[in-house]
Amino acid sequence: MTTTKEKVIFSGAQPTGSLTLGNYIGAIQNWKALEQDYQCLYSIVDLHSLTIRQDPKMFRESCLSFLAQYLACGLDPEKNIIFFQSHVPQHTELNWILNCITYMGELNRMTQFKEKSEIHRDNINAGLFSYPVLQAADILLYQTNLVPVGEDQKQHLELARDIALRFNNAYGDTFEIPEIYLAKVGARIMSLQEPEKKMSKSDENVNGTILLLDSNDLIVKKMKRAVTDSENKVAYRDEQPGIKNLITIYSQVANCTIEDVVNKYEGKGYGAFKTELAELLVESLRPFKEKYDNYMKNPDYITDIYRKGAERAGAIAEKTIKDVKEKIGLL
Repeated sequence: MTTTKEKVIFSGAQPTGSLTLGNYIGAIQNWKALEQDYQCLYSIVDLHSLTIRQDPKMFRESCLSFLAQYLACGLDPEKNIIFFQSHVPQHTELNWILNCITYMGELNRMTQFKEKSEIHRDNINAGLFSYPVLQAADILLYQTNLVPVGEDQKQHLELARDIALRFNNAYGDTFEIPEIYLAKVGARIMSLQEPEKKMSKSDENVNGTILLLDSNDLIVKKMKRAVTDSENKVAYRDEQPGIKNLITIYSQVANCTIEDVVNKYEGKGYGAFKTELAELLVESLRPFKEKYDNYMKNPDYITDIYRKGAERAGAIAEKTIKDVKEKIGLL
C-alpha cells in the first residue's frame, strides 16, 4: 500500500497570458501546501496551445512569463517538478499510442471541442479534436494518482481514466487510475462582473478578472466596477452573489474567516469595503510582482529551472513509456 508521500499529483496549464487571482487563491496557494506530502509535477502544456495559431515570438515570451509567474507565486522548483511539456518527448510518444485505443465516439462527446469549434470556426483542426488524448498521456505518463481539475476538465479526466482502464485490461496493469484531487482549503473565485461564473482569463469582459500582472491602478479600477447589488450590506448570502464573492476574496487574501470580514464591515457600505479590498489586493500582490520582475531579469536562472525540470520529468516518463512499448510489442 502506497503512503501519501508516494502519491503523485499532476497539473497542466496552458501558458496563456497572466495567471488570475482565481488561479492564485483557488489553486496555487493550495499547491504550496501539497509539496510536503506528494510528488508534484506542474507542466506548462505548451503543445496544447498549438491548437490555436500562435505568434512564435510572443508565444516564447508567454511561456517564459508563465514559468516566472509560477516561481513568483512560491512554487519551489526543488520540491516540485516544473517543466515544459514539449521538452519531454515521451508525451507525444504516449499520445500516439493512446490515440490508437481511443474511440472516435468518445472524442465526439467532448463538450470542450464543440465549444472551442464555435469560437475558432476558421481553424477546427485535428489537434483540437484529439487533444484530450494528449491530456490523458500527460496524466498517465507519470503514474498520476491525483489531478486537481475544474468543472470544465472533469470530462477529460474521465476519458483519461477510461483509456487507462482499457489499456490495463488489454495489456496488464500499466497505468495508475487517476482520481480528482479536491482541495481541503481554498475557494472558488468568481467573475467580478458575472458572479455566477468562475473567474477566467478567457473572460470576454476584462473587468471580470483580476490578473496577477495587472497594474495597481487597474486592480483598483476593476474592484470599483465589481458587480454587487442594491442592498448595500456586506453579508455572505447566496442571494447576494457579487458581495459574497468579494467577501470570499477578502478572507482568502487577508487569511481570516468569513465571519471576521462580515463583522469588520457591519454597518459600512460597499464603497468602503471595495476600496479597502482593492488596497489589500495591491499590497498582497506586491511581493509577487517584485519576484516576477526579478525572475524575468534573470533568464539564465529560468532556463536552468526548466531544463532540470524536464530532466527529472523525463526520467519518470521514460520508465512508463518503456513499459508501455514492451507491453504492446514494440521492439
